[in-house]
Parts: sequence; C-alpha cells; structure tokens
Amino acid sequence: MSKTRRRAAYRKGLRAELAAAMLLKLKGYRILERRYRSPVGEIDLVARRGQRYAFVEVKARASQAEGAFAVSTQQQHRIARAAQHWLSRNQAEGDFDVGFDVILLSLWSWPRHMADAFRV
Repeated sequence: MSKTRRRAAYRKGLRAELAAAMLLKLKGYRILERRYRSPVGEIDLVARRGQRYAFVEVKARASQAEGAFAVSTQQQHRIARAAQHWLSRNQAEGDFDVGFDVILLSLWSWPRHMADAFRV
C-alpha cells in the first residue's frame, strides 16, 4: 500500500471514529477514550452510559455486511485483552457491565450500532 493510500485510509478511519463517537453521544454515552492503545491491542472508542462500559470497534466499509465480517475472532480477543488492560488502569467504582460493541458505517446508510456484538 502506498504512503498516499495509507494516509487516506488513516483519515477515513478518523472520520469514521468521529461519526461513531457522535452517534454514541446522541444515544447518551460519554466518550472516555478515543484510539486507546495498550501493549496488547487497540480500542477505537471506550464509552460509558450509566453503569455500562462499551468497548467499541468502528468499521467503515462499502457495505455494513462487509464491516460486520471484518471483525474477526482474533480481533475480538485482541479487543478484549485491551479492554482488560483499560479496566485494570481505570478503577471502576461499584457494579458495572462491560460490553463489546461494533459500529458499522457505510456510504448512504445510517450508522448501525450493534450493542454486545460479541462476547469473549
């Protein structure tokens, strides 16, 4: 992949994450982290609504079906490890739920928020 294409893909990813963050805010979530990086993986968005923490993977593809298939089992485990790392560094008080969500974005379609898209 050329440097120009990588840069364009990076900017597309940033725009998709911004759109996903705005969608979550409209749904009452508070964005705690964007592009959280840990030694074991990366999480696109960490959000909270009430006592629920959502670790969100954002996929922008030509179709939402392509985006859904792009979240592999290996990637799910990497996201779960990164979530565990985040939780260990950010002490949560009281009882809380943890969910792994996916937000799918495609041209000419409303964004789709899949709460609890996968379990690890």
